[in-house]
Amino acid sequence: MLPAATDYLSPDARDQEIFAATVAKDHYLRRVRAVIDFERFRAELSSCYSENLGRPAKEPLLLLKLEFLQYQYNLSDQRVLEQTRCNMAFRYFLDLSLKSPLPQHTLFTKFRKRLGVEKHQRIFEDVVAQARTHGLVKDRLRLKDATHVIANIAIPSAVRLVTQTRQQLLDALRPYQPERVAAQEARAAVIHTTTADLSGEERLLQRVTQLRSIVTQVEAAIATGALAPSTEPAWQELQAVLQLAHKVLADREDPQSADRLVSLQDRDARWGYHHVHYAGYLLDVTEDADSGIITALNVLPANGDEARDATTLIEQEEQAQGNDVQALSMDGAGCRGELLREWTDPQGLNLDVIVPPRPKPAPTGCFGVQQFTLAGDGQTMTCPAGHSSNQRSRNRHDSGWVFRFRRGVCAACPLLGQCTPKLGRTIGRQVSTNDYEAEYQAIAAKAQTPAYREIRRQHRGIERKLGELVRWHALRRARYRGTTRVLIQSLLTALVVNIKRVVRALAAPPVRAEGLASP
Repeated sequence: MLPAATDYLSPDARDQEIFAATVAKDHYLRRVRAVIDFERFRAELSSCYSENLGRPAKEPLLLLKLEFLQYQYNLSDQRVLEQTRCNMAFRYFLDLSLKSPLPQHTLFTKFRKRLGVEKHQRIFEDVVAQARTHGLVKDRLRLKDATHVIANIAIPSAVRLVTQTRQQLLDALRPYQPERVAAQEARAAVIHTTTADLSGEERLLQRVTQLRSIVTQVEAAIATGALAPSTEPAWQELQAVLQLAHKVLADREDPQSADRLVSLQDRDARWGYHHVHYAGYLLDVTEDADSGIITALNVLPANGDEARDATTLIEQEEQAQGNDVQALSMDGAGCRGELLREWTDPQGLNLDVIVPPRPKPAPTGCFGVQQFTLAGDGQTMTCPAGHSSNQRSRNRHDSGWVFRFRRGVCAACPLLGQCTPKLGRTIGRQVSTNDYEAEYQAIAAKAQTPAYREIRRQHRGIERKLGELVRWHALRRARYRGTTRVLIQSLLTALVVNIKRVVRALAAPPVRAEGLASP
């Protein structure tokens, strides 16, 4: 048992009279209390605290309910407490007397850190389990999509990013080589002065050159033993900043890389494109098509592979709920042969996958791959004129074979005009196969059925769900920095959206007859 939180008071009879008079009978928070069993979370929260060590814990269930109010009404740590002081509905929902004090807002940060992703994930999954208990969540179909979350940072210029990295590296090196750090800081001051009137490229080059020089010196000192490894926090910090400097320098070598570091303040954020170019994250979500309940979610860097993440989401749900999802609907990003094979594997997830098929190539008037015959062993290709070739190599995506016919054979072929409009200088016709052609054909055939069209109509539900998350619950922008904290924000947001859905299904307010006199 947790130590008693004696400074929090439960409502007395007078409080209950006030709540009855001020909180409407159909108030949303009354309906939440009637449907969601928050007491189920107490054991999960208790495991985060020691029964015998440290100061007595503040009531963790109260803090969790305050988190719910925060994300339901888009409030900050301070604002939710300000509202609770005078909002009778909040007090009723928290089961808190009007005479009871409230926690300090600084407790929220400690509470979120103490619970971490794992406990917030368990609480989110418990709400999904409660919805399943009520018969709301089915296993028929999952709708999957992703949306972008903008990082909570000011994006520095390349010059500023390199400058900040240089200073962090010097600060980490200072306990070990203060004289060298002083010399490098003096050099940095000279660079700042002498490049003030130069172009941005020249200013960047000077700073990159100095940063590379510092990295080289530090690594040389480590190699020669001048800097001895240890388990001290200062040494760990030096190692972390050294790796960061390597990343910044690598990004400068390849400024078009899709995995460029955006900011030192949020080292997990990346550049991405999702209808707009942005810096931040991808929120990836699966939703039960029948109930509208979010069943799993994940946060990826903006350049993450949202199609491959479908495996993570389905496995996450099935492991938590012990169920077996039957079908998955995605947008065109999911039409990838290796993933389709993985998802439909009877020994794996065994999903019925519904995705838009790849667009058909425009007709060229020449023989397509369908007119060529592949031998049973897959090593010989025969053209419509009866010529065969076993010259082949893997394509650049390693997803199939490219067969090449001899130029001399093609040049003398009477069907050349129907086969290719122009021969290459050294080779004849090339024909490509795909290892996943069977999967692509199955998807294309499915797209011609009425069932496919109905599921694609239902797929709009996930787009509305993502719109609800970002528009009504402020998930378009990250409150915090780092993948872990953004994931906690996303879990809490999905939690309140799921509870809203459960309440609508199970605790709808009574219908009021229009135009009729009250009894």
